[in-house]
Amino acid sequence: MGVAEMDRIRARGPRVIVDRPWADAMLDDAVTAVRRKIFEAGTVALGATRGDPESRALRVEALAKAAVGFSRSIEALTSRDQGNPDLWLWLGRTRIEEAWALKPDVKARAVQAQRLQAFQQAMESARRPLLTAAALAPSDPVPWESMMWFCLGLDRPRQEKDAAWFEAVRRYPTLFPAHVARLMTLSPAWGGSAQEMLKFVREAVSQAPDGDPMPALLPLAHFEQVAAERSPMSRGGWFSDEALREVVSHAGRWLGRSGHPRAVEAHNLFGAAFYLADLRRPARGHLMRTGGRVSRLPWSYLGDPAQQFLRACGRLNVVPV
Repeated sequence: MGVAEMDRIRARGPRVIVDRPWADAMLDDAVTAVRRKIFEAGTVALGATRGDPESRALRVEALAKAAVGFSRSIEALTSRDQGNPDLWLWLGRTRIEEAWALKPDVKARAVQAQRLQAFQQAMESARRPLLTAAALAPSDPVPWESMMWFCLGLDRPRQEKDAAWFEAVRRYPTLFPAHVARLMTLSPAWGGSAQEMLKFVREAVSQAPDGDPMPALLPLAHFEQVAAERSPMSRGGWFSDEALREVVSHAGRWLGRSGHPRAVEAHNLFGAAFYLADLRRPARGHLMRTGGRVSRLPWSYLGDPAQQFLRACGRLNVVPV
C-alpha cells in the first residue's frame, strides 16, 4: 500500500465494523443475507462447516445474532428438513440469543419479574433444538458449547454446567468459544470465583499448542475479574503489574496465526489490554491486525465498543485496514 493511499485512509479515519470479528467472507455474506431474511444463505454457510468445529461455532453464533426476532422462520426450515443438524443447531442458538435480548436490567425493578419470566421461557425453548442437534450429529461439540450458554443463562446447577462443558471438550478439547463460556461460568460475576476462573484459564493456556489463540483468555479473564469486582474503571486501573506480566509473558505464544477463526477476537483482546497498560508498540500491532473489526468483548467493559476502539486507535495513531 502506497503513501498516498495511507494518507487517504488516515483522512477518512479508521474503518470500523462492529460485531463481525472474523475474516470469513462467506460468513459476511450470509449474515447480510439473513438480516435481509434470506435464510437459505445461513443454511448453506453453516452446512459448509461440518467437521470444522471452530468455524462452525463462530458461524452459528453470528448467524443466530443476525436472526434474532426470526427464529420462527428457522423453525419452519426445520419442519421441512427434520434430519438436518445444522438447522436444529441454528434454531437453538437463535433462541438463546433472543432470550439474552429479553434479559431484564436489574435496575428496572418495576418490570423485572415479568421480563425475567419471559427471558426464562425463551431460554428454555432452546433446550430441545440443541439436544436434537446433538443427537443428529453425535461427534459435534458445538451444540454442547451452545448448551453451556443455555445453562449459564438459566443459572442451572453446577453439575449441569459441568456436564455441558465436559461434552463439548470431550469432542474437541481446544474449542475456543467453549473455553470462553467456561471462563464466564467460573467468573465471580456469574457465581464463581476469581481464583477458580484464573486457575482454569492458566491451565488451558499452558496446555494449548503454540499458535493457538487460547492465551487471549488471559486478558479476558483479567477484564472479567475487574468488571465483576466493580473496581475503578480508569484507563490505568484494569491491569495490576502482576496481571500485566502474566499477559505479556504468554502473548508471545500466540503467533497471530491468521487462519484461526478467532484470530481477530484475540487481536482485540490483546490490543485492548496492551492499550490500557500503555504498551504502545504491541497494542498497535494487535489493533492494526483487527482490520477494524471490533469484537464486543473486551471493549464493552469500557463502554460503547466502537467508540472505545476508535479512542484507542486515535491515541495510538493506528489506522486498521
